[in-house]
Amino acid sequence: MNIGFFGVGNMGGPMAANLVKAGHTVTAFDLVPDLLKTVEADGVAVAADPAAAVAGAEVVISMLPSAGAVTGLYLGDDGVLDAIHPDTLIIDCSTIDADTARRVASAAADSGRTMIDAPVSGGVGGAKAGTLTFICGGPEAAVERARPVLDCMGKNVFRAGDNGAGQVAKICNNMLLAVHMIGTAEALQLGADHGLDPAVLSDIMKASSGRNWSLEVYNPWPGVMEGVPSSNDYNGGFAVKLMNKDLGLALEAALASQSSTPMGSLAKSLYAALGNQGLGGKDFSSIQTFFKHREP
Repeated sequence: MNIGFFGVGNMGGPMAANLVKAGHTVTAFDLVPDLLKTVEADGVAVAADPAAAVAGAEVVISMLPSAGAVTGLYLGDDGVLDAIHPDTLIIDCSTIDADTARRVASAAADSGRTMIDAPVSGGVGGAKAGTLTFICGGPEAAVERARPVLDCMGKNVFRAGDNGAGQVAKICNNMLLAVHMIGTAEALQLGADHGLDPAVLSDIMKASSGRNWSLEVYNPWPGVMEGVPSSNDYNGGFAVKLMNKDLGLALEAALASQSSTPMGSLAKSLYAALGNQGLGGKDFSSIQTFFKHREP
């Protein structure tokens, strides 16, 4: 298929490359020229402007950092919605607020086009390995139509409900991710402060009732697990500033529904504090450093 792709950063770049590996023709546009040079080396064609990226596309995918960027791309003064063929399926993989996702999808529907939200879980590692989970919101037929394309970039495709539901499910997941990462880091530090080997303690908890994803897949203690950001000075992965953004979306959603999210609120405060320490660009597992024992 011919696929137009917007946003080829840490997540979008590997996703576009995996589509090329699967045999699709991908044409990308990004506001950062250096990112386009990187994906060009992976076989992705580079568009001179947004309209060129969607010309002849059967599917358009966006992976952008904010609701404003998504709105601007599709509905702005130079938005590409009208340049996209009515038969083209639009898939927005950005993590944004559900109201914006619904508004943009509604504008697409009003113009005779079909759009779904499909935010992802799995991080940069999952994007590179092609093992992402796509959490979709939109008409069932549209999600099924998107499935063969999403399968080229991930291993799970879920439909959470109508447009916007994918975004709600994603922020619920990331709120829980933040909470159990914080709890894992706190427990590991407590053990280390009492002389336990964090690697041994991790093995104990993985085989016990404290078992969770952060322990098994993304251990936050440096040196315990290979190939994760904690063993690379917390570089790469899912940045603290992005976790802060997602937690902000979760709290906005909680306010709108009058839901009680005390753990989510505390997680937002802790990640905000981490960002204020200059760690906004580090991986979110760097919350481990927040609990590091410091001499008075």
